[in-house]
Amino acid sequence: MSPRGSRRRCPGLRRGGVVCRPAVSFVHLHVHSEYSLLDGACRIEDLCRRTVEEGAPGVALTDHGVMFGAMEFYYAAKDHGIVPIIGCEAYLAPRGRKDRSVRDEAHVTLLAADHTGYKNLVALISAGFLEGYYYKPRIDLELLERHNDGLIVLSGCMSGLVAAPLLKNDRKAALQNAKTYHEIFGDRFYVEIMRHGMPEEEELNRGLVSVARELNLPLVATNDSHYLSRGDAPAHDVLLCIGTGKTVSDTQRLKFFSDQFYIKTPQEMRELFADLPDACDNTVEIAKRIDIKIPERVFHLPVYPVPEPETTPEAYLRELCEAGLVERYGAQRAAGDPELRERLEYELGIIVKMGFASYFLIVWDFIKYARDHGIPVGPGRGSAAGSLVSYCLHISNVDPIRFSLIFERFLNPDRISMPDIDTDFCVERRDEVIRYVEEKYGKERVAQIVTFGTMLARAAVRDAGRALAVPLPEVDKVAKLIPSGPGGLSIAQSLEQIPELRLLYDNSPQVRRLLDTARSIEGLARHASTHAAGVVIGKEALTQYAPLIKLGDNDVNTQYSMGWIEKIGLLKMDFLGLRNLTVMQNAVEEIRRTVNPTFDLDTVTLEDPKTFALLSQGRTTGVFQFESDGMRRYLMELQPSCLDDLVAMNALYRPGPMDWIPDFIAGKHGKKKPTYLHPKLEPILAETYGVAVYQEQVMQIARELAGFTMGQADELRKVMGKKQVDKVPKYRKKFVDGCVQQGIDEALAERVFGFIEPFAGYGFNKSHSVCYGLIAYQTAYLKANYPQQYMAALASSVRDKTDKLVEYIEESRALGIDVLPPDVNTSQSDFSADGAAIRFGLSAIKGVGESAVRAVIAAREQGGAFADVFDLAARVDTKQLNKRVLEALVKAGALDSLPGNRAQQLDAVEDALASAGRAARDRELGQASLFGALEANGGGPALTHALRELPPPPQSEALAWEKEHLGLYLSGHPLAEAAETLYARTGRSIRELQRCEDDEFVCVGGIIVELRKVLTKQQQQMLIAKIEDTTGAIEVVVFPKVYPAVQQLFERDGVVIVKGRLRVREARGAVPAEGEEETPLELTIHVNEAAPFEYNGSAQSRGWHLRVATKAQIDRLRALVSEWPGEVPLVLHHGSHVKRLPAGISGAPQVRTELERIFGSEGMREGAVDDGGGRSSP
Repeated sequence: MSPRGSRRRCPGLRRGGVVCRPAVSFVHLHVHSEYSLLDGACRIEDLCRRTVEEGAPGVALTDHGVMFGAMEFYYAAKDHGIVPIIGCEAYLAPRGRKDRSVRDEAHVTLLAADHTGYKNLVALISAGFLEGYYYKPRIDLELLERHNDGLIVLSGCMSGLVAAPLLKNDRKAALQNAKTYHEIFGDRFYVEIMRHGMPEEEELNRGLVSVARELNLPLVATNDSHYLSRGDAPAHDVLLCIGTGKTVSDTQRLKFFSDQFYIKTPQEMRELFADLPDACDNTVEIAKRIDIKIPERVFHLPVYPVPEPETTPEAYLRELCEAGLVERYGAQRAAGDPELRERLEYELGIIVKMGFASYFLIVWDFIKYARDHGIPVGPGRGSAAGSLVSYCLHISNVDPIRFSLIFERFLNPDRISMPDIDTDFCVERRDEVIRYVEEKYGKERVAQIVTFGTMLARAAVRDAGRALAVPLPEVDKVAKLIPSGPGGLSIAQSLEQIPELRLLYDNSPQVRRLLDTARSIEGLARHASTHAAGVVIGKEALTQYAPLIKLGDNDVNTQYSMGWIEKIGLLKMDFLGLRNLTVMQNAVEEIRRTVNPTFDLDTVTLEDPKTFALLSQGRTTGVFQFESDGMRRYLMELQPSCLDDLVAMNALYRPGPMDWIPDFIAGKHGKKKPTYLHPKLEPILAETYGVAVYQEQVMQIARELAGFTMGQADELRKVMGKKQVDKVPKYRKKFVDGCVQQGIDEALAERVFGFIEPFAGYGFNKSHSVCYGLIAYQTAYLKANYPQQYMAALASSVRDKTDKLVEYIEESRALGIDVLPPDVNTSQSDFSADGAAIRFGLSAIKGVGESAVRAVIAAREQGGAFADVFDLAARVDTKQLNKRVLEALVKAGALDSLPGNRAQQLDAVEDALASAGRAARDRELGQASLFGALEANGGGPALTHALRELPPPPQSEALAWEKEHLGLYLSGHPLAEAAETLYARTGRSIRELQRCEDDEFVCVGGIIVELRKVLTKQQQQMLIAKIEDTTGAIEVVVFPKVYPAVQQLFERDGVVIVKGRLRVREARGAVPAEGEEETPLELTIHVNEAAPFEYNGSAQSRGWHLRVATKAQIDRLRALVSEWPGEVPLVLHHGSHVKRLPAGISGAPQVRTELERIFGSEGMREGAVDDGGGRSSP
């Protein structure tokens, strides 16, 4: 966090102690901030400001079991001129932290008096998670005794080891526990008393005072503050409801007894404890004892263990770079090119001077490990690609000389700050690299980094709405009026800028209460999770610097978030998982398996005509960074012809510079000649046709025109880019003065500064753009030259994301690639190239686990193709291939190449498994009979088994099985024939909704593939469904007001047309995936109207031809037509007689199912019907 501005300071402070007016002085020592997640409601900045306003000399932070906010609090308190008392309300296990026999944790308040106490507090809180976690992070008396130095201990609340026995009338235990604390901490132990108006407190406090007086222990008054002001109590109550999933009206929920748990004024506390003035005096005495100083600008960098003890990291770094220079450029150029030599010497000089040799070696080492072990690594990321040292070490794969990248954009010699090298790894194997780093430097020195989800404006409204039991449609209506995403507004800003929201707020008491409550919790931390990329490595055990927490089963994290980790000098690096690297690697492996065993993506030409043709045609589905509709359109206009075009488009296609894309395109095609304010700008801007695209260009302009050093130019870039308005005038003057000294007219210098200022604000890092432009090119190259292998790899990467999988399968078909169903005899685990087609992978079948897939493939590789379902069951361990798995394989079509149809194979599953089981038991008993040998096909020709004569399942059932087990319809689609008619009725497909605006009125249709009817809290019926057409699926919501009118239309497998308002929101917890241009969105339609969709074909009507055998069938058909009237014709066949019924029937899938039940699959056929009612061939 950047340093805050000047603050009002407590007038009673002086160096080395605290001076305050004793009559009104008081220091709060038991305070819970928002980092007591969903329990504390104090914002740290507000807490410090309030402390100063009340004239208190300091304040403590004692969150429940954690130190999440300790550094934020420390620096905020320092900025406000008050004493930061870093503490924690810890959980104590009376029976020891290893005991798991009963859940029983006491509370104890720990305060760090000095830096030793702070380090001990860090050690204790870390141990609570790493050693004592059982429902809560627990420590024990043994740990307290070991880490007692520098700690001040208060006996705790009602759940403390002294108070809790007193509540049970066990004064003896209370005395003993107080003695134990006193023996450990001496005069640093205080008996804590509180008064919140709770009935049991007065009797408890008499007991606590009695214990303190008997043992001659000091008392201290606290208030267990969970919120800032008394008026915040209702908001805190809502926060508790959010945390427990309850509503405020629930009388059985967790609820604080009173509204007294706030930061009371010193006067209020003095009045509350007027009978015990020493308890208040002691709060000030404790504040006087506090002397914590967190070391600043000290880097705790690990030293890289060089292979030879006599070699220094600096010497080893040079050795590696010299070898890398030859490897990258060849011996002749490495020795004879002065630009390379000067650049390498310059970079090494700065790196060594700044003390970062080990840093580069650490990064080199784990990237080398990844490459050596076949873990895909990106070509580079961020500004580190501007370093020749990075290129020589193979940290990056982008030549900084070829692309004119700037080292100082990465490491500024004029300002010492930690370098920042982030690395992309294969998303599936990223964790292997983290494990390697843990093993290399010790698990105690390596951790991931915590991050906090906060309640942003919309989320706060939704959370508050649930807690207040506001009807969902009302909550949704209000939330949708608040802009979200990048540049979103706060609730307060929305009330000022959104008239419709303001009108609701002013006229609806319910909306006013909802928004006021949401505003009070807006921005508070909601949950802790592991940062997607951050990894920290310490010089010593991390508990020497920061508290640790275990999130999930194995992820050890620092309790300080990214910014504070860097602030305290720890080495932070981002290990990012990039899906596209996994896709590329899988595609390369498929190419090597099927086409070219020696294929190497890193050596392909960067001038491939097929690749640029594909990009120019906008065929970029599945191409890294270039998938969006807008990017496709611009690529088709640009007609890119070189990698530099892709690099520039990658930088331009984002808010701000996007406005300059037409100028860039016009410049490339010679339709607009660039103009330059000064001749020196031309060589800098020529590559981008006069448009300033990159941050590096701004730096070059400052150097060439104003004489800045590159370090100074980087500072200018930062001031402009971060919009540090207060610093701009200083740098404007420096820039103009520099230009004048270079002989440039002052007025022109002002114009040049005005030209670069907006670009600096949104210009993109060229180093990063080159790296990601290269990945974009490589993915396009694979798609253009090896489409089967690449599309198979793409499909594998999204096998659990049905909508995206459908999109990639459609794209494959558009490329002329057949998509074949899974097959036990040919499928790999993942999607794979199969000649000119791609084949579904066995792992994509739902209900077939990885172990079963491995077993099937291993049996096939060992014994050849499977002969039939019996052979499959016999050769694969039935522990892996049980009935559920085998049925899933059959229903997914994975046995279609074997004898029998799916109905016959399903019928044979139990017999096949029983036969395999008998053979297995015989082998175990050494009783392989002739029959057993034949059943097991023990080395002889395959023994075929007779299957029962059964008709194949109806297409509707086969498609339903595919949907169930593959997540999509593969061999056909229930709406395939009707797709064009459906589109004509609705005007758009479901996929086209991606281009629609939030709150737009839309109309689409589809088959109902999911359906959930629910009761609201007001006991009203509503439903949530998912409908699907041939292009995708979308969730639709029918609220109670609309439900009665449309409920009969919503049945699973029915086809329905819906009209309503489209709701567009960011996917839950969404951030743009690495390599994606945009944040994932969730689309929902709030239904206003619904209608059935019935398809009669186009030229000639199609209907049902039914073969009637009994009167009962006629009676059942009559009832069905009455229940499901429609326009689909019915033709009855009885012997040689044919008659078309005057009434039609609905085209709903349910009708097909009922007809099959009445007439059997053999007694019905779908076919053309003569409009005149005569015979047509079914």
